[in-house]
Amino acid sequence: MSETVVGEKGMVVAPHRAAAEAGAEILRAGGNAIEAMIATAATIAVVYPHMNGIGGDGFWLIREPGKEPRYLEACGGAGSGATIRAYREKYDRIPTRGPDAALTVAGAMSGWNTAYELSQSLGGRLDRPTLLANAIEHAKKGISVTRSQARLTAEHFDALSAAPGFKDVFLIDGKAPELGATIRQERLADTLDHLARAGFLDFYRGDVANEIAADLERVGSPVTRADLGAHEARLRPPLSVRLEGATVFNSPPPTQGLASLLILGIFEQLGVQRGESFEHIHGLIEATKRAFRIRDRHVTDPVFAGDLSVHLSPRVLAREAAAIDMRRAAPWPEVAKKGDTVWLGAIDETGLSVSYIQSIFWEFGSGVVLPSTGITWQNRGASFSLDPHALNPLEPGRKPFHTLNPAIARFDDGRILSYGTMGGEGQPQTQAAVFTRHALFGMDLGDAIAAPRWLLGRTWGSDHTNLRVENRFDPDLLLALERAGHEVAVLDEGYSDTMGHAGALVRRKDGRIFGASDPRSDGAAIAA
Repeated sequence: MSETVVGEKGMVVAPHRAAAEAGAEILRAGGNAIEAMIATAATIAVVYPHMNGIGGDGFWLIREPGKEPRYLEACGGAGSGATIRAYREKYDRIPTRGPDAALTVAGAMSGWNTAYELSQSLGGRLDRPTLLANAIEHAKKGISVTRSQARLTAEHFDALSAAPGFKDVFLIDGKAPELGATIRQERLADTLDHLARAGFLDFYRGDVANEIAADLERVGSPVTRADLGAHEARLRPPLSVRLEGATVFNSPPPTQGLASLLILGIFEQLGVQRGESFEHIHGLIEATKRAFRIRDRHVTDPVFAGDLSVHLSPRVLAREAAAIDMRRAAPWPEVAKKGDTVWLGAIDETGLSVSYIQSIFWEFGSGVVLPSTGITWQNRGASFSLDPHALNPLEPGRKPFHTLNPAIARFDDGRILSYGTMGGEGQPQTQAAVFTRHALFGMDLGDAIAAPRWLLGRTWGSDHTNLRVENRFDPDLLLALERAGHEVAVLDEGYSDTMGHAGALVRRKDGRIFGASDPRSDGAAIAA
């Protein structure tokens, strides 16, 4: 089960307790939700290195009280040397590990910088060294290896250990670390300390950038010093869908935020009246199939995708819902997307709300750890295609498809819900499960996150594309799903990592904040 925590002076949720505590400490020190989020993001980049890091990308939704949320896109494009011609000389498809997988600029730090500037414009008073102090201390003194880090290092040992720099940081005596082992990241500590003093943009246009570029060139990555210097984060309007009693916001391309909103919009059209029923689960699964088909036809680099809000119109939602048979499952599977991520949330006592996603794509990203800085570089560019006619072809400067998508919902009664999860294809599905259970069917927030979940398609560390469910579902419900034509695989676990690590915060009009973290993770919701 997941306990719902209640507070009034602010709250932070993260899938690792140390990260949530780092953010809560900032709130207690008088920081706002954005400052708390930077501290949380920095700490989790250290203590959950298999899931995320400063060598990855990030996406923000930030809502000031009484205003519409702002969307902050902090993802990088492909490097100058990342051309189809160059890769075709060596590969039939883009590799997932090693230097040639480290082919996009890491954008997360640019997002921290823009968010920090926004925080200061809103009256934020804490300096960067204060925000990063917790992360730096953890990197210097060492982190305790979690169950998922130990397992994933062992499972992907061959591919990861062959990547430059990986074994020097994340292996112990040449072997995968055991649960509870201590791993120190001294070079990363030095890098974070320098960025705290010199500014986050030093990552792109300063001493840290020089070190990064030299190491990337040395290992053979197609990302150059000029690519780093040209990168910047962007503030853009979010996508949104209007539901009965609420407006839900999510991230536009290159992320799959469109799919998350489509699932909710299509599901509402089905008129399901009872939560945890066959109609509830079947309806969401079938809405997911419709949403993923639209996503896979349209989501690409924002320069090429254009405005996709037309797909969230009442006419399109009604059309997609009408195509769903509420008694039979539509054919599946189709091509699935994979990814590793952390979702983080913060709300302060003023109501300033943040929903943030940070990722290096697969577990440990490309596996490449840059020796001078200790940064693990993402492999997000592995989602590009070497087919020039594909929706997302490899091209210098182009942004890859992202599974990442943070969510915020604004209810007509004054509530604000900040929520999200990691988990590749599972992100939109888990968002839909949590939202419908809590917002539509009145389930307690912690119970909505802990309740048994399902996954259609692929997630982190898995290539399966069938419908997988946790073993806590009612057997009669599973039988009904099978009779309707769903290919159901029941997992041995009641709380499976396969289902991602979700979290949520809701602030009511009276100022009380309710938060919960996923029992499937190592996380917590911590009040200030």
